[in-house]
Amino acid sequence: MRVVSLVPSLSEAVALTVPGALVGATDWCTHPAGLDVTRIGGTKNPDVTRILALAPDLVIANEEENRAPDLDALRQAGLEVLVTEVRNVPQAFTELDRVLGACGAPGRPGWLAEAEGAWTSLPEPRRRTTAVVPVWRRPWMVLGRDTFAGDVLARLGVDHLYTGHPERYPRVPLDELRAAAPDLVVLPDEPYRFTAEDGPEAFPGLPCAVVSGRHLTWYGPSLARAPRVLAEALRAAHR
Repeated sequence: MRVVSLVPSLSEAVALTVPGALVGATDWCTHPAGLDVTRIGGTKNPDVTRILALAPDLVIANEEENRAPDLDALRQAGLEVLVTEVRNVPQAFTELDRVLGACGAPGRPGWLAEAEGAWTSLPEPRRRTTAVVPVWRRPWMVLGRDTFAGDVLARLGVDHLYTGHPERYPRVPLDELRAAAPDLVVLPDEPYRFTAEDGPEAFPGLPCAVVSGRHLTWYGPSLARAPRVLAEALRAAHR
């Protein structure tokens, strides 16, 4: 198999599970470390010509991360494109099984079983916390309805306040976010790179947890450690 991935988490999953199958990945595909494949541009602006030159048997993509016109262009050029849809943790495992099987994995990898076990054996949260979860600023955007990251947080006892919003990533003015009076503000370091110096200052008086975006939003090998990594960051914000 020759596979091109337009999704960072899927690039990591394929590279670890089917060594040698991945021949192309986006500029944002940072894992595993030292991934040595042809770079084909960004998730939102892949270089179709470069992808075609790689002659892949399969291109893997995601309905949220990648643009439909780019995927249509690849299909029209004769390439097979597998598009994942991941809105919650169980769906992530189903889609990973599908992708890895399509990429020629000889069996279910150990890391996937470990990750599924980590999420199915979570203890019941001692208390539930309300949060707002910005994913961008200038303008401010937050998690809304039906998102993978929102489901991840809910399983860890964090209910974000815009889960009922009609949009998945609504733009919400900062004053409104503050007025919502959450117990916590969760600030991932991707897609916007929130840091201890860039983000918390916008929410004076509110606990802020700067968390790993890879563990919050990626569905791949990082899922195995995500419950522990995220829980530690969330606890630290309340100390």
